[in-house]
Amino acid sequence: MAKAFQKIYTQITQITKATCAVKATNVGYDELATVNGRLAQVVKIIGDEVTLQIFQGTEGIPTNAEVIFLGKAPSLKVGDQLAGRFFNAYGDPIDGGPIPEGDEQPIGGPSVNPVRRKQPSELIATGIAGIDLNNTLVSGQKIPFFADPDQPFNQVMATVALRAKADKIILGGMGMTNDDYLFFKNVFSNAGALDRIISFMNTTEDPAVERLLVPDMALTAAEYFAVEKNEKVLVLLTDMTSYADALSIVSNRMDQIPSKDSMPGSLYSDLAKIYEKAAQFPTGGSITIVAVTTLSGGDITHAVPDNTGYITEGQLFLRRDSDIGKVIVDPFRSLSRLKQLVQGKKTREDHPQVMNAAVRLYSDAANAKTKQENGFDLTDYDERTLAFAKDYSEYILAIDVNLDTDEMLDKTWQLLSDHFKPAEVNMKQELVEKYWQ
Repeated sequence: MAKAFQKIYTQITQITKATCAVKATNVGYDELATVNGRLAQVVKIIGDEVTLQIFQGTEGIPTNAEVIFLGKAPSLKVGDQLAGRFFNAYGDPIDGGPIPEGDEQPIGGPSVNPVRRKQPSELIATGIAGIDLNNTLVSGQKIPFFADPDQPFNQVMATVALRAKADKIILGGMGMTNDDYLFFKNVFSNAGALDRIISFMNTTEDPAVERLLVPDMALTAAEYFAVEKNEKVLVLLTDMTSYADALSIVSNRMDQIPSKDSMPGSLYSDLAKIYEKAAQFPTGGSITIVAVTTLSGGDITHAVPDNTGYITEGQLFLRRDSDIGKVIVDPFRSLSRLKQLVQGKKTREDHPQVMNAAVRLYSDAANAKTKQENGFDLTDYDERTLAFAKDYSEYILAIDVNLDTDEMLDKTWQLLSDHFKPAEVNMKQELVEKYWQ
């Protein structure tokens, strides 16, 4: 039922597949409205002509439908009651629990002014050795997971959520199957970790355009805990390709001219406004963003990963290792551009040297494998690098390896000493004397 002072219009001037236009005044961008009872949002204003995006589509809406402007943009009630809960793209509970109380905050606000940010310097340990050893994450960092659609990236995100050393984990799921949603719910519940995890979910049964709200909902909750509570918050978004596909759907339905790979010309800005919410605050709170971007046929040049790479501070690559039959974090294609800010400073002194030595020897193994495939004889050193690479993948790089930072360093030292002589690892003598096993 319409409330007093709400603006009501009944003359729709244009209807497309996803939008309708109405002549209206005193309406703001992103303002919510209902069109024939369906939720909509203002996406364009030219003079007194207002274009509304209807989340459930326009099918069956007549030109004399009742349009009611709600006078506010999408918002989320933020507070401690969010913890442990599952919400939809509008911030409504989907776990059967009560509606949380809190201060209502508009979503999608501006990112933090750079002068109010602090240089990232805190370690974010994920417990996944392939990340923490070679591609250490730093609080306030933004980094994507590039993965093929058939890889277990949601299992990796769930693992990070359970193991990461953070005060709050906020999960934003876009275009998820019901199986994925139930997987996350069961994993979090069974692990007893719900008290620090907040989830916003959009499934394949929901309208695709609702995915556009999920990152902003997740980041509004993250800003509350990072800024108001000074907590270390890790935001996990999966999958940003589904988000970009929803942008494309809306853009096409609004008859906008598509850019590369049928994506809207605003794709870079749309992605940047999400990723740039990552920040380390001087008060101690931080927002770190790890987001899955699925690749189509492994194509890294597609518009979504291509634009993402310009915005973020590195990338994490998943690939299946045929030698051990497991998915690993690829040490060659993965990169954390901020790792040097914590390696050897917030971690043990030998961390940078161990990482460099292990990756160099892993690279030598790749060269030995090429020689083997081309029918050349292998030297004793080649044989040992191949054996090392298999163990390194099995006990360090595989996504199911759960070690803290010191344990993974000790394990790598053990692997080095199992296959090589001290002189072959090319590390500082004092470190070899102190840690060689």
